[in-house]
Amino acid sequence: MQKAAKIMVKKFMLAGIRFYRKYLSPLKTTRCPYIPTCSEYGLEAIEKYGALKGGLMALWRILRCNPFSHGGYDPVP
Repeated sequence: MQKAAKIMVKKFMLAGIRFYRKYLSPLKTTRCPYIPTCSEYGLEAIEKYGALKGGLMALWRILRCNPFSHGGYDPVP
């Protein structure tokens, strides 16, 4: 994939997470049990590792975030 396309995908993903944080997250009644929150984790992972690897890391984190999860401190490696 061309460098410009990779940058555009990364920016699109980051914008999606920021939209979620600003408009959708405040409507939720439950909070993420992890520190940093899943959306913070996603932003950091995508910034650090790019759209593909960071996006997969964020997706895996979201899949682990459920009512049966103990949560806790889980930073981006």
